[in-house]
Amino acid sequence: MEYEPQELEERWRQRWAEEGRYEADPADQPDAGDEETTFVTVPYPYPSGGMHIGHARTYTVPDAYARYRRQRGDNVLFPMAWHVTGTPIVGAVERLQKGEEEQLSVLRDTYNVPEKRLEEMETPMGFAEYFIEEHYKKGMQSLGLSIDWRREFTTNDERYSKFITWQYETLRERGLLEKGLHPVNYCTNEEQPVTTHDLLEGEEAEFQEYTLIRFRGQSPGEGDADRAGASDEQGAVFPMATLRPETVRGVTNAYVDPEATYVRATVDGETWVISADAAEKFDLQDRDVDVETEFDGADLVGSTVENPVTDEEVLVLPAGFVDADNATGVVMSVPAHSPDDYVALQELNERADELTEYGIDPGAVRAIEPIPILSIEGYGEIPAKSAVEEHGITSTDDPALEEATNDLYNAEFHAGVLNDEYGEFAGEVVEDVRDSYREHHTGDAFDTMQEFSEEVICRCGGDVEVAYQETWFLRYNDEAWMEKTKRAIANLDAIPENTRGEYTHTVDWLNEWPCIRNYGLGTRLPWDDEFVIEPLSDSTIYMSYYTVAPHIQDVPVEDLDREFFDTMFYGESAVDDPDETALELGEEWDYWYPVDYRFSGNDLISNHLTFYLYHHAELFPEAKWPGGIVVMGMGLLEGQKMSSSKGHVVLPGEAISEYGADTVRFFLLNASEPWQDYDWREAAVESVNDQLRRFHNRGQELIEEGPPAKGADVDGEPADREALNSVDRWLLSKLQNAIAETTDAMERSETRTATQTAFYGFEEHLKWYRRRADLERPGARWTLRHVLETRLRLLAPFIPFLANELHEQLSGTSAEEAPWPEVDEELRAPGLELEQARVETLVGDIHEVADVTDTDPETVRVYVAADWKRSVFEAVEEAGADVGAVMSEVMSDPELREKGNRVNDLAQDAVEFARNYDEEELSRLLEMDEKAAYENAAPFLAREFDADVEVYTEDDEDVVDPADRAGNAIPFRPAIYLE
Repeated sequence: MEYEPQELEERWRQRWAEEGRYEADPADQPDAGDEETTFVTVPYPYPSGGMHIGHARTYTVPDAYARYRRQRGDNVLFPMAWHVTGTPIVGAVERLQKGEEEQLSVLRDTYNVPEKRLEEMETPMGFAEYFIEEHYKKGMQSLGLSIDWRREFTTNDERYSKFITWQYETLRERGLLEKGLHPVNYCTNEEQPVTTHDLLEGEEAEFQEYTLIRFRGQSPGEGDADRAGASDEQGAVFPMATLRPETVRGVTNAYVDPEATYVRATVDGETWVISADAAEKFDLQDRDVDVETEFDGADLVGSTVENPVTDEEVLVLPAGFVDADNATGVVMSVPAHSPDDYVALQELNERADELTEYGIDPGAVRAIEPIPILSIEGYGEIPAKSAVEEHGITSTDDPALEEATNDLYNAEFHAGVLNDEYGEFAGEVVEDVRDSYREHHTGDAFDTMQEFSEEVICRCGGDVEVAYQETWFLRYNDEAWMEKTKRAIANLDAIPENTRGEYTHTVDWLNEWPCIRNYGLGTRLPWDDEFVIEPLSDSTIYMSYYTVAPHIQDVPVEDLDREFFDTMFYGESAVDDPDETALELGEEWDYWYPVDYRFSGNDLISNHLTFYLYHHAELFPEAKWPGGIVVMGMGLLEGQKMSSSKGHVVLPGEAISEYGADTVRFFLLNASEPWQDYDWREAAVESVNDQLRRFHNRGQELIEEGPPAKGADVDGEPADREALNSVDRWLLSKLQNAIAETTDAMERSETRTATQTAFYGFEEHLKWYRRRADLERPGARWTLRHVLETRLRLLAPFIPFLANELHEQLSGTSAEEAPWPEVDEELRAPGLELEQARVETLVGDIHEVADVTDTDPETVRVYVAADWKRSVFEAVEEAGADVGAVMSEVMSDPELREKGNRVNDLAQDAVEFARNYDEEELSRLLEMDEKAAYENAAPFLAREFDADVEVYTEDDEDVVDPADRAGNAIPFRPAIYLE
């Protein structure tokens, strides 16, 4: 039967749907305890666009684990829902309604939305429902995901909103929700706060508090009679932002962008000179800003400003590299300690004559010299100069400049010692006094502002700035809440283990988190329905809602009040009059909870996943806290980052149509471990498809041949176990190893290791077995059928369609209904494995000799080392892998001592050989009858080389050794002669 994956897979999809195969209920195992249930979740999709192959991997990895646990006998719940909260869907609809070409192109060309469906998508839920039904759900079903579809919901459902209402009323009552002024990500286009999920760029940007050095000078137009606003006898403030306030004494000049727009504005009652962009930022950051006049940056060039710490005046110079949209748009230059500034100053010196157009004396520019403010070992008096020269940097365009700057900043922070001019801070290391130095000067000299660590863009296309807003926020910095969350982290099975510290780090830096929006889809804030709870805040405990989602639909919405959910989660003692339905739902929640494993993106540790731990730690008892989290890496497409907006994606439906779901699944699961990045490459996917086709065809051949004639059955053993020879037992031993290794890998969610072991690794063993064994023997036929049946069960989590089909044909039962294979210790034969490894090495050596000597032998003679040589190897077992210790051991034997240098050379060979094996393996090797192993393999060697094969021990009386080769034999590496 030819392998037709689409036809085969559709048959199984229909069968699973008709059977309700993956619908999980407590009634399936009424007496089961927690250890016999497995609850697996993955972040529900946000359907603001279609599902691509990166999403497919996100859902396929947990599916493989869920399938594995079912085969282990667990009652497994793997649900799915849809996250529509927030504004991305609203924004997508607005762009569609406006007829934006880019949006229409993505919908039509990337996601193949039919023209007639576009009108239906001009409402938020119409848009979401299209992608839910036509992309995500169809894609998941096509992939064969073992989801209980009865439990799906959207976060816009009224019953779900009642659940979220309970959550936030509870948190508010416990003092973990407050209202106050707070820095937020603010979209200047939507004019409301946004969160990480709403961002197109800058998802990992962090708030940075800049120190503003309050330089003073005369602003353009200062003193005009018609000027409005405040006056200041000391001149206007020219605030310059820095993360290194201690470098203020090293400022030699300032820079502005001569072509950018700057303003004179009254800021909190003072006159400030800043960029127009900065004025908007200060206004957002709750400062009282009144812009009085605008002018070009060129109007500032040539003026001077006074350093508030040194009282020295510095020149304002022009620089195209100044970003007026970053911080204040006025930049201080510290060329002694900033490689950027040092190189910029050198370049400015070279073109100083050009600055006369600004009225600047070129000599004044060339007179500027770097001012060192600290000393640091490994750098010269001017550290920036040393860094620039060390890296060979000659221009501000040199890519090495960034590395040089970062290296110097890091070195100065940890080891830079401040000079004498710093008074009470002199002689101190920067790291120890930066904060106190800043506090010392805060007031007249220093101020602060917030800025992002990188550019941030909203999905709507608007710029995102740091804004201070009166908002409701979650108190993630509450000490008691932090302590509980850290306990949850400590108890968590973090996969991989090195991610555990990332959760703790997130807890340590999290402060208050704004949890509301001005508009969008989702649950209204219960006590102020003008606001909507934002996406990262309504998605922290929804996993618990899955457990009751099918049943809660029968409860009237008005009954879903605070007491209902208190009863459901906390039991009948939580309220005065417990609702019976709530108690029943609570039993199902209790049966499934906690979530055993959550599979999610590595990038979500810094927000969603840590929030998930926070809320579970607060709202549920410790026994219900998350069991484990497996993080997922990112996907590439032909080496490039996937991008829906640029059309650089592969749709699962198209890939499945071309290759079949099993190929898509197997590639995604085998390409890398889940937490590693992977690269979807068409050539590699085609290769997987070819390999699965060959696997199917070989399986079909075995099935069509039927079981061995002597009554052997695939579910049993040969009537006479003696029918299995050493090669059969070798393969069966390898099979036990594969079972153990695949099981161990799946316990750690290592899908690549599991698939490599069960599929690719074992294919290599089978390749050797087919060469080595007489496949017509009943024992060999039984062995191959037994191996196939076992491997199909091992592979069922990864390629469920093909594995189920072949297993059912072979045994009458689908692979997923058969138990996960267990290791049969009686079939383990480590000695035989070592023996076959020596035979395989011998085959390779014979081929090598034949190639080197260009010989097509009629006779192959194999010479095994004499017993005295084995004695030297046995000494390694006694003395250890140390040549001196081995020589001491063997020289105590008079017979060996007589052999002199031959023993010495052999001892070195023995030690080198022994280092490749552990003690147990070495012991088994030394127990092996090496000559018997080669004699048993002689018929195979004869077939392999189409030659007569003779096996001797080098000192046999009847040894045939025409070329005097026998003496070259050493244990486990026989001498070879071809004739």
